[in-house]
Amino acid sequence: MSQTETSLAVSFFSEILTVEQLVRNRVSKVLPRGMELSHFSVLNHLAYVGAERSPAQLAKTFHLSRGAITNTLNKLEVAGYIHVRPDWDDARRKMVAISPSGRAATDAAIQAITPMVAEAVRGMGEDKVRTAIPVLRSLRLSLAETD
Repeated sequence: MSQTETSLAVSFFSEILTVEQLVRNRVSKVLPRGMELSHFSVLNHLAYVGAERSPAQLAKTFHLSRGAITNTLNKLEVAGYIHVRPDWDDARRKMVAISPSGRAATDAAIQAITPMVAEAVRGMGEDKVRTAIPVLRSLRLSLAETD
């Protein structure tokens, strides 16, 4: 890799990491009280897929260890945001579903986040955002392949 390519790569990833940190901070500030970003991510995923998932499936989706996803799921279960049940086909496994209060919490979080996200898109302009999405998606898919 040439010096120019290295510099470009470092600049590219530095920008991504900085944006990620800024987004995390801003989203965390507007989430409903007691909800962490990891909680919202899991709840939003479960609401989106509309089906149960095993902890192993969720760990794979979020590129987390089973221990990390178990910790998040325990907190969500205590809060009443998810239901965890044994897998009827394999009693060694569990299945996770979003609860009605989890859906309500997800909806509240989305309502809280939407103005901040909409303002960021307006500030950049829709054309720039539309151009950036395929680039970021391609990067995500490329990085996921190496996991």
